[in-house]
Amino acid sequence: MLEVFSNWYKQKFSDPASVALLLFLLATFAVFVFWGEMLAPVLVAIVVAYLLEWPVSKLVRTGLGRTWATTLILILFTGLSALALVGLLPVVWRQAINLLIELPQIWSEAQIWLSSLPDKYPGFLVQSDINNALKGVNERVVGLGEDIISASFSSIVSIVALLIYLILVPLMVFFMLKDKHELLTNISNIMPRDRRLVKQVSLEMNSQIINYIRGKVLEILIVGTMSTITFALMDLRYSLLLGVLVGFSVLIPYIGAAVVTFPVAAVALFQWGVTPPFWYLMVAYGIIQALDGNLIVPILFSEAVSLHPVYIIIAVLFFGGLWGFWGVFFAIPLATLVKALLNAWSGSNESIQSQEPAKLTEQV
Repeated sequence: MLEVFSNWYKQKFSDPASVALLLFLLATFAVFVFWGEMLAPVLVAIVVAYLLEWPVSKLVRTGLGRTWATTLILILFTGLSALALVGLLPVVWRQAINLLIELPQIWSEAQIWLSSLPDKYPGFLVQSDINNALKGVNERVVGLGEDIISASFSSIVSIVALLIYLILVPLMVFFMLKDKHELLTNISNIMPRDRRLVKQVSLEMNSQIINYIRGKVLEILIVGTMSTITFALMDLRYSLLLGVLVGFSVLIPYIGAAVVTFPVAAVALFQWGVTPPFWYLMVAYGIIQALDGNLIVPILFSEAVSLHPVYIIIAVLFFGGLWGFWGVFFAIPLATLVKALLNAWSGSNESIQSQEPAKLTEQV
């Protein structure tokens, strides 16, 4: 066993560039594991900087200085974000409060409906099983309510953290965009000299991350807008709140769409019952999900490396468990990073094997 591991190590890491890539990867992983929460504002700033780099670079190509281009784009981005928050946040907040107030009534009617199922389908369901399941759910709901109450007492800490984000993140985004080349030069100076594979992987990942962040933001806006308009036209209650939830559900591939279906269906059932309007809404919601998966995603992520759905789900579960929201958000780029690393190490190994015959002929 030890010999097998030794042969594998010599085969994969005999190239100094492979060792440099491994050390760089381990150092980056350690930084985010031990100081991930502390560096969360930095991560937010990096995401925003990636998002704004494209318009900044476009203005720079027209002859405008990078400092002025960065200032102009950041002001526009901040202004649009503030207008969106002022226009949407109060409505979403009000609808969320109203939905929380009506949740007990929704759950009460759901329990009545579930309790009636054994009478309708006596051969498949037993009343005692339904009662036990409802008892377990009620206990979990009580525990969830206690968690929400306890979390409300820590809201002051959340407000302070939000203020820190609102001050630090724009500053970091400004300097990341304005001094992009200087920062990249400083990072390259502390890297090992033999960083061929690191550069190869970073170039591949840079294009992937840029494409992913832009595409994901556009996907959230498109799907959220389509859902909100559809729900509003069909006169569904809490249309803006549910549309926002559907938009953000695309952050979690496959899983998010399945989870957000429950509140949409629950509100529709509470409003209309099992009637034609309920089925019309679910059909419209299904069409939106089909358009997202079969039209919007292929167009927005046409440049992304294709990954099997199983790998994507595993990446969401693994990286989400490690880093929470940001692990879920970057699950696909991180899975692509793993693929790029495997390709780089395999290519490094092949290049070494191809170089060995050349060295022998030179010696002869």
